[in-house]
Amino acid sequence: MEFSVQTANPAKVETACLIVPIFKDSELLPAVAKLDDASERLIGQLLERGDFDAALGNVQLIPFAPGLGTERLLLVGLGERKKCQEAAFLKALDAAFTALVALPLDETGITFTDVPLEDRDGAWKARKTLEAAERALYRFDQFKSTPAPKPALQTLTLLLSDADEANAVKEGARVGAAIGDGINFTRTLGNLPGNVCTPRYLAEQAETLASDSKGALTADILDEDALEKLGAGSLLSVGRGSREPSRLIVMKYQGAEDPKEAPHVLVGKGITFDTGGISLKPGEGMDEMKFDMGGAASVFGTVKAVLGIKPKLNLVFIVAAAENMPDGAATKPGDIIKTLKGLTVEVLNTDAEGRLVLCDALTYAERFEPASVVDIATLTGACIIGLGHHATGLLSNDDDLALDLLEAGDTAWDRAWHLPLWDEYQEQLDSNFADLANIGGRPAGTITAACFLSRFADHFPWAHLDIAGTAWHSGKQKGSTGRPVGLLTQYLLDRETDAQVENSDS
Repeated sequence: MEFSVQTANPAKVETACLIVPIFKDSELLPAVAKLDDASERLIGQLLERGDFDAALGNVQLIPFAPGLGTERLLLVGLGERKKCQEAAFLKALDAAFTALVALPLDETGITFTDVPLEDRDGAWKARKTLEAAERALYRFDQFKSTPAPKPALQTLTLLLSDADEANAVKEGARVGAAIGDGINFTRTLGNLPGNVCTPRYLAEQAETLASDSKGALTADILDEDALEKLGAGSLLSVGRGSREPSRLIVMKYQGAEDPKEAPHVLVGKGITFDTGGISLKPGEGMDEMKFDMGGAASVFGTVKAVLGIKPKLNLVFIVAAAENMPDGAATKPGDIIKTLKGLTVEVLNTDAEGRLVLCDALTYAERFEPASVVDIATLTGACIIGLGHHATGLLSNDDDLALDLLEAGDTAWDRAWHLPLWDEYQEQLDSNFADLANIGGRPAGTITAACFLSRFADHFPWAHLDIAGTAWHSGKQKGSTGRPVGLLTQYLLDRETDAQVENSDS
C-alpha cells in the first residue's frame, strides 16, 4: 500500500473517503471542524440529532459529502476525550480500517494524526496508523477453494494540521508500513499448517529473503549433518522422532558503518509442530501447536521490517527449527542428552522441548561476540496463567537490557512485563543424573524455563521473551497476532539511535 502526507485543508482534499475521528463528549477536532464548516455542519447536525454515537469503536459511513472534496466520510468514535489514550486510539483505528477495507474503495484519507494523545507525537500516530492499515488488509485464505475478494485499498493519505510535523510523520509512516509488513509476514508463517511450514520451509524463506535483499542479508542453513558435526545434540534430540529434518537458520544483516561493530542477535524458537513428543499433549486444541514456531515467525517478521527500514546496525537472526513428534527414535523421558555447550540435560518431559532447541542456538550465538541477545519463544503455558494474553513475559540477566526492551514495548505498544530471574529458582533444575533437568516442576514454570536458558547465556547480555500468551488468538478469531515484531523492531531502532549518539559524542 502506498501512502502520502499532506497539510492541505481536509475540506478540499479530493479522495474517495475521509476517515474522521469524533469524540463523544468534546468539541470537534480542528481538522474535523473544517470539514463541518465546509459541509454546512453535516457532522455537527448528525451528532446533535443522535444519528451517530461516537462511542469508542463505532463507525458510520456518510455516502455523500456535499461541499467537500471527498466523496464520502467515515465517522469513527473515539469515546470520551479524557479516556482516549493509546489503547482507545488503536481500537478506533482498527475499527476504522476494518470498516474501510470492506468497501470497494482504492484510496482514502485520514486525520488521526490530530487526535491528542499525551506523550505521543505525530510520528507515533502515523506509525500506528500504517500498522493498523496493513493489519486490516491482511488475508489468509490461500487454502480456501474460493478466496474472498482482496481489499481494494491501495493508497492512504495522512492529513496534518501542523506542517512542521510533516517530515517526522513521513518517517513514522515509513517505519509503520515496514513493521506492518513484517507483522503480516509473521502472521502468514504462523497461520500456515504444519504440513507446509516445516523446518525446511523456514530455511527456504530465509534463503528467499536473502536473495531478494540485494545483498543486505545473507542466509546460512545448517542441516542435520552440520549440526551433528557441530555437536548440537540438544537441538537434534527434539527432532529425532520426526521425518522432517531439523535446521539451524542463521541470517546476517550488515548495516553499521563499521563492519566489526558487535551485532545484536535475535533467536527464535521454531517448533513447526509440537505434539509434545513421547510426553504427548491432549488431542483437544493440539491443532494450535502449529503456532509453536511463533518465536521464529517473529524473527522472520523482524527481518522483513529491518529490510524495509534499513537501520545502520549489524544484526544476526537465528532460528532453531524442528518438529516434535513421537516415534521409535524419539527422545524419551529420562534420556540424557549433551548440548552444544557441553552441559548434559536429563529430559524429564519431552514437551519442554523449546528450551532444548534454544539452548544450542544461544550457544551458537556466542561466536558472534554479540552486543545483546534476545530469544523469543512460545515457551510456557505458565506464562499465560500469569500474564494472560496481553503482556509478553520478559526475563533477563541484564537489567539495562530488560529496561530497554520494556521501553521498546511501551513505545511500540507491544508491551512486556519483567519477571524475576533469581538464583533461588535455579535449584529447581537440579538433576540426580545430569548437569541439569529440562523442567523444574509446576511452581514458577515460566521463570525456571528462563533459568534453564540462562545457563547457556552467561557470556553476553541476554533476555528471554515468552510469547506463549501473545503470539496467537484462539477461538473464533484463531490466528497469529504477529507479536512481538513491533517490540523487537523498536528495540533495534533504539539501538541504532544509541549508536548514533555514541558516535556523535566520540
